[in-house]
Amino acid sequence: MSEPVDTLDALDSRLLLLLADEPRLGVLECSRRLGVARGTVQARMDRLERRGVLRGFPPDVDLAAIGYGLTAFAVLEIAQGRRTEVASRLAAIDEVCEVHATTGEGDLLVRMVARSNADLQRVIDEVVDVQWVRRTSTSIALSTPIPPRVRPLLERVAGGDAGEDVRA
Repeated sequence: MSEPVDTLDALDSRLLLLLADEPRLGVLECSRRLGVARGTVQARMDRLERRGVLRGFPPDVDLAAIGYGLTAFAVLEIAQGRRTEVASRLAAIDEVCEVHATTGEGDLLVRMVARSNADLQRVIDEVVDVQWVRRTSTSIALSTPIPPRVRPLLERVAGGDAGEDVRA
């Protein structure tokens, strides 16, 4: 069975790992470290950007260091058929960092940050006030033993093990 079009190869993964470690590296330095031509690196980066794999080079900001030390997750039940509208309104709340459409008990999973418990209450009140939000259940994160990551997946592909094909 052939690989899907969107599968990364080892060079793509090594390039992404290099950029994850040092996002300010230029194309020439990446090509030197990877041992490939500059044009190859540029073509790979362009292709990864077109496919939406490489979405930019934002800085990795520690939210606690800028005053948002409290993270919470809310499961929202919303009016049927209103996911787009609710998500749009949630995006207008600065402290809402992520929203995922989910299966199960709720419809949306929202990650939000706040400066304090009182500030979290304000943020939750804003979320609850969004039209078509029917019910929420919020949990405060006490710690983050595993932060968001992609490195293990990139390392697996870079090492030549893309995992088993589970589509069989």
